[in-house]
Formats: sequence, C-alpha cells, structure tokens
Amino acid sequence: MARPTLFAAASISLMALAACATGEVDFQGEGEGFVGPGAPVTAVLETPSVGTVGDDAADDPAIWVSPSPVSVMGRSVGGFVAGTDKKAGLYLYDFDGQVLQFMPEGLLNNVDVVEGLTVAGRPQVLLGASDRTPGRTGVSLYLFDPAGAGAENGVRPWGAIATDVVEPYGFCFARVGADIHAILIGHEGELRQFVVTVGADGRPASREVRRAEIGTISEGCAADVETDALYVAEENVGLWRYGLDPASGAARTLVQPIARDILVADAEGLTVLEDGTARYLIGSSQGDSAFPVWRIDGAAPEYKGRFVIKDGEGVDGVTGTDGLDAHGGFVSTRFPEGLIVIQDDVDDVGTQNFKYIDWRTVRTALGL
Repeated sequence: MARPTLFAAASISLMALAACATGEVDFQGEGEGFVGPGAPVTAVLETPSVGTVGDDAADDPAIWVSPSPVSVMGRSVGGFVAGTDKKAGLYLYDFDGQVLQFMPEGLLNNVDVVEGLTVAGRPQVLLGASDRTPGRTGVSLYLFDPAGAGAENGVRPWGAIATDVVEPYGFCFARVGADIHAILIGHEGELRQFVVTVGADGRPASREVRRAEIGTISEGCAADVETDALYVAEENVGLWRYGLDPASGAARTLVQPIARDILVADAEGLTVLEDGTARYLIGSSQGDSAFPVWRIDGAAPEYKGRFVIKDGEGVDGVTGTDGLDAHGGFVSTRFPEGLIVIQDDVDDVGTQNFKYIDWRTVRTALGL
C-alpha cells in the first residue's frame, strides 16, 4: 500500500489555493435544471421511475459485473445495478435498465458493492447501504450468492453495522488485501471507517478503525486502493483526499475547492473507473448538473475536464445528480468498455430514475 504522504509534495500549490477555501462557500448553481459548461454526451437508456412518486427519492447506484452469468430472481444476467429509493428501499436492475428485484428496506441513501467475502463456505457479493430508518440508523448489509439458483435467488438482508452517526449519508466499500473496509459519511461531516468480517454465527461483525470529522455536510466517497486514497465530497467546500489507511487519521488534502465551471455546490456523488492502466475519479457537480473528471493513477489527481448529459434519442438529459457509479471494462455487449450509471433528479416522464451512459462516449468527448 502506498504511503499517505505520496500525494503531499505534488499538492503544495493546491493547498495554498485552498487555504482560504476550507469553510463553506455561498456559490451555488443557477437553480433547478441549470446545466453548466461541459462536453456533451447522451445516455443510452434509463430505468423505470422509482416507486416513490412526487418526491426526492432516487439517490445512489452501484454496479456489479460477474465474470459469468448469474441467476437473479430466476433471470440469467451478467450482473446488476443496485439503486436506492431513499424513501422506500433498494432496487436491482439489469444492464438493460429493467427491474430485477425490489426490497422495501426503508430509508437507504447510498449503496455500494464489493466481492471477497465468504459465508458458510460460499463466496458472496456484499452490498452495503447507509440507512436512515429510525431505530436502525447505521449501515445495512446484504448478500448475494453468485452460485445460487432458482426463482428466489436474489439480494437478501444479512445484518448491520451500528454507529453513533445520527444521520448516515454517504457510503463506500474498499477491499484492501483480504480486508473489506466500509466507510460511512454522516450528514454533518462525520467519517467512520470499519472493517467487516464474518462472525462465528455467520452474521456480520465489524470493528471501527477510524473516526474523523470532515467539517460540514458531506456525502460522496470513493476509494482508490492502488494509491491509498479515500476521496470525500464536502458539499459546500470541495473535494478532499484522505489516506485510505486508517492510520492516516484526519490528515487530508483539498484536491478541488468549490469553483464555478469546475465543481459547483452541492458536490455530491463520487466514483472511480479503471480503464486499462488509467484510473479516473468522476464527481457530481450538482449545482450546475455537470460531471468533473480527474485522472488519479499518477502522483496527484489531474483534472481532465467535465461532461454534461444532454437530451438524446428517447432518453432525456440529466440534472441535479445525487449519486453515480462507474465500471470500466466489459459490462455487456451494449457496454463493452465501461458503464456509468447516474441518478437523474428530474425525469421527463414519471419520477426520478437512473440513466446509463456508455463510457466510450465520455472518453471520446473529453479526449481521454
């Protein structure tokens, strides 16, 4: 694992720039539906609207791709997209955007997925979601058995991580060697990091390995294990880089302060996409409905530009995104080199949903 100081020398100038920007700033976008500058792309397809009608409901997706077909609720698929309805529960979609499963699990906000867990001798896919349901606030955990079969084989509840965070908000996983790390971001800027294991009873066990205070309202998080980086979006301040190693504590570097035409408050979701030897961090500049991109496999994050999602053939554009996820490499014949899934705040028909974007169109639009 790279040392937490790897980034420091290359970021002195950014630190100087950020010295006066570590508090909240007032600059916002220009209202609902405003779209700022960026390279235009279009979505390929979209999911049905989430079930909660007339409310801010759809929030955050997570993509899992299987190396071989799996059975989800009796359907053979190459993986799934998990997406939250933060007023109602968790959806599973296929790579054509159709619903595979819905779990009425309460007030789930951010969701992520990771491999590397074995329960009762069977490898499992682990899902986790920040849970704001009264009486069980924390991280709700779910399992999927990729070797399972039958009409009932789907994502199932497994247990939870208890926390002192009053309003769980952002969430992401990181697999570091054999350890699965779960990172929870609280609405008021709490950072809690746990290692998740399997107890003797087959239920989840967790131990807290780090706690820090980000400062103000925060949500998006994404880990890059290769560079020992944990990226966190403080919504009205900017994009931070922490060490993923919990021993690095609260040390951090401001990668990008809130700034017009780059990252506009609220700074929301974050995701990492691996494209061959390159790795990219994609964020959501919610205030002007754009998506800044940084290349992050070098000594320091390198800003590469932004894209926006315009109306396309049969699929409307995207505004006000809360959450997003990306997967580089083969996903399906429709997405042979990568997929980005993005929550859409205002759909042209029905309520909020998720849009699917071919990574190749973004790569071409930004000249990556």
